[in-house]
Amino acid sequence: MSFDPSSYAFTSTAGPEPIRANTVLPARRENIELRTDDGLTLVGELALPADRDPLATLVTLHPLPTHGGFMDSHVYRKASFRLPALAGIAVLRFNTRGTSSPRGTSGGQFDEGVGERADVEAAVRFAVERGLPRRWLVGWSFGTELALKYGAVPPVADEIDGAVLLSPPLHRAGDSDLDAWAASGKPLTVLVPEFDDYLRPAEAAERFARVPQARLVGVDGGKHLWVGEKYVHRVLSEIVADVLGSAAPSGSAGLPGEWDGELAAAP
Repeated sequence: MSFDPSSYAFTSTAGPEPIRANTVLPARRENIELRTDDGLTLVGELALPADRDPLATLVTLHPLPTHGGFMDSHVYRKASFRLPALAGIAVLRFNTRGTSSPRGTSGGQFDEGVGERADVEAAVRFAVERGLPRRWLVGWSFGTELALKYGAVPPVADEIDGAVLLSPPLHRAGDSDLDAWAASGKPLTVLVPEFDDYLRPAEAAERFARVPQARLVGVDGGKHLWVGEKYVHRVLSEIVADVLGSAAPSGSAGLPGEWDGELAAAP
């Protein structure tokens, strides 16, 4: 049986509580299914602000499924736990073809980033059909390859505002994909850990120089998997600042680190 996001048990706090790795803040959460043009059903979850319409939408693309990536990869899981409440942002997570998580298993088989084009298109189409505003792709590792290859070309390019890349390896995506992003003029933010396993800030600056509008952020001390709350907070704060712009939570410290209200703890 797939995990039911409505099963979180929320309790009231006596005052501000630190937001920890497993802290779940209030949101409207639902299991969803996406239909691809090649006939597959992909499983996912949509988290919306509990008491208002979303200001923007993240369509998340997870790391490599053959190396443990899935919709619950920790940065995305924490984005769904926090961002609807802290920033008014909708978070759409899903398993690409052949990928499994507690939510379930998506149809099809891993296709090295080729067939996954239909997965990206299905996720964006779902967000459009649901009327979710200001749609941004957020790719992590393998997910950055999907964002770069398919985000700047129709039909996805016509339906998104921009993209944020976390730890891009630039293995499957190449110069022609970067050139397509440059031609699109759409915002592109690239977060590169200092100690990344595949592409570090200096080389990333050279590669992404092909995209004049790209904003490259080297993150001191960071590693490819962004392990540690310090780095998760930095990543989520950078995403919110880009997606919301002037409407983002104020302050150089980024997103709040405490919550005063109902909360739950994830398993």
